[in-house]
Amino acid sequence: MPHHPWSIEAGGVIVTLTGEALQRATRQALADLKGIPARLVDRDPTLWGPEAESEARIRLGWLGLPQTSREFLPELRTFAEELRAAGLTHVVLAGMGGSSLAPEVITATAGVALTVLDTTDPGQVRATLDDRLDRTVVVVASKSGTTIETDSHRRVYEQAFRDAGIDPAERIVVVTDPGSPLEKIARESDYRVFLADPNVGGRYSALSAFGLVPAALAGVDVTGLLDDAAALTPTLSSDDGPAAVLGAVLGAAASLGRDKIFFADFGSRQPGFADWVEQLLAESTGKRGTGLLPIVVESVDATDFLDVPDRLLVTLGNPLNIDGLAVSGTLGGSFLAWEFATALAGRLLGINPFDQPNVAESKENTIRLLTEAGSGPLSDDRPVIRVDAVEVYADDPELLAGATTLPGVLQALLAAIPDRGYLTVQAYLDRHADAAAAVLRKSLAVHTGHPVTFGWGPRFLHSTGQYHKGGPQVGVFLQLTGESEVDVPIPGQPFTFARLQLAQALGDLRALRQRGRPAVRLHLLDRTEGIQQVLDAAGNLR
Repeated sequence: MPHHPWSIEAGGVIVTLTGEALQRATRQALADLKGIPARLVDRDPTLWGPEAESEARIRLGWLGLPQTSREFLPELRTFAEELRAAGLTHVVLAGMGGSSLAPEVITATAGVALTVLDTTDPGQVRATLDDRLDRTVVVVASKSGTTIETDSHRRVYEQAFRDAGIDPAERIVVVTDPGSPLEKIARESDYRVFLADPNVGGRYSALSAFGLVPAALAGVDVTGLLDDAAALTPTLSSDDGPAAVLGAVLGAAASLGRDKIFFADFGSRQPGFADWVEQLLAESTGKRGTGLLPIVVESVDATDFLDVPDRLLVTLGNPLNIDGLAVSGTLGGSFLAWEFATALAGRLLGINPFDQPNVAESKENTIRLLTEAGSGPLSDDRPVIRVDAVEVYADDPELLAGATTLPGVLQALLAAIPDRGYLTVQAYLDRHADAAAAVLRKSLAVHTGHPVTFGWGPRFLHSTGQYHKGGPQVGVFLQLTGESEVDVPIPGQPFTFARLQLAQALGDLRALRQRGRPAVRLHLLDRTEGIQQVLDAAGNLR
C-alpha cells in the first residue's frame, strides 16, 4: 500500500510525494542540498563544478524573469493592440524547442488560438501558409538566430507576403538574442524586434520574451503569468520549499534507479505542459551517460508505466493512489518551480544542467548531407524489405533477426531493448494530418515492460534529442519518414522542405549509428496507408 502522502504547498505550487522509499531518499537528497537553494537564488555559478562554471555564469538570468520581463510589457501590450486594430488576428509562431513549447502551453491554457510552426514537413508548412494569410502576423523566434527550421520559415513567409502584395515588415516580428544573425536581418528588413535576455538558455526561457511575446500577440494577458511566478519566488531559497523538494525528488528517483519519468496529466488544465517539461528535463540532464528520461503518456489510463520497474510516475494535477509524485499549481509558478528543480537535480546528478553538448551533431549532419549530396540522392541505402506501402531500412540487418513482415520487424525491435532500456518512436511527418502515428507509442508500449516514448521530428531534436545521444546507451530507435504529396521550395536555398526534412531524419540516424544505437527506419510510400499498416502490425504483436 502507498505510504502516507507528504505534501508541500507554497507560492501557488503544490508538490505531493507518495511512497516510503521515495520519501526517505528525498529527505536524504534535501539534506545533501542543504543551503544550495539559497545559493542558487543568489546565482552562484560554482554549484555544478568547475567545468560548468563558465556556462552557469551566463545562464542564470531566468531566476529574475518574473521581474525583469515586465520591462517590455508596456511596449508589447501596445503593439498587440495595434495588430488587432489592423485586423491581424491570426498569429503564427515559427520557433523550435524552447522558442515554441512554452508559448504553446501558455496560449492553450488561456484558451487562446496560436498556430505553432515547428516542423519542416512540407504538408504542414503548406497548410499553415494557406491559412488566413491576409490576417496573419508571424513571430520568428530563435535564440541563436541561426536555427535552420526557423530561418526556412522566415524565408517562405517573406515570399508569401510579397506574392500577396503585402510588405513583410508589416507582418513579421522577431524574437532573438542581442547581436544574433537574426537580429541583423530583422533590423535590415525593418521588422519589429523584441530582444530576449541573453543570460537565459532556451529551455529556461518560458517567462522571457520567447514565451511572452507570441502569447501576448495571440491575446493572452501575460502579466498574470509573471505575477504567479513572482508569488513563488520568495519560497525558492528555502531548503524545504516546493521547488527544492521537487528537485530533491528528481535526484532521489535517480539514486533509486528510477530514472524513467512518466508524465500523465490528471486535471492540471495546462495542456501541453508535459511536453514542455519533457524538453527541460531531457535536454538538461541527458548527458555524460546519465540523465532522466521523460515519457509523456496520453492519460493516467495509459497504464503501460505500471510494468516498468525503473519508473517514477508524475501526475500533473491531482495525486493518484499510487507511489509517485504529483505537482500542481499556477502556470507561471509551475514554470519557475520546474526550472529551479531541474537546476538542483543537475547538481545531484553531477552534470551541467545548462549545456547541450550533443544537440549540434544532428544539425551538422543535416548540413553535411545536403552539401555533399547536392541535387543527388541523400542516401544510397536500400530497403531490407518492403511490405506494401512501407519500406524497412536498417543499418544492421541482423537487428531484424531475419524478419520479413512488419510485425516481425517491430517484434525484433522490442526484443533489442536492453535491461533498463527504452524504445523511442520518431515521426518525421505532419503532426496534424498524420496525427494517427502518435497512437503507435501506446500500441507498442503494451507489448513491453520498457518505456516507449514518441516524438515528432524535427522538433524532438531540440528536446529529447540531447538525451538520445548523451544519456545512457540503452535506447532503441524507430524512425518514421514518408513521401510527401506536396513540396514547398525555400527561397534562397538549394533545397526544399521535403529534402530538408529527410536530411534531418537521416542526419539524426547517422548520429545515433555512430554511437552504436540500434535504429530502424520505416519509410511510408503512402502516409495514410503506411501508418495504418504499422498500427495494424503493432496490434498483431504477440
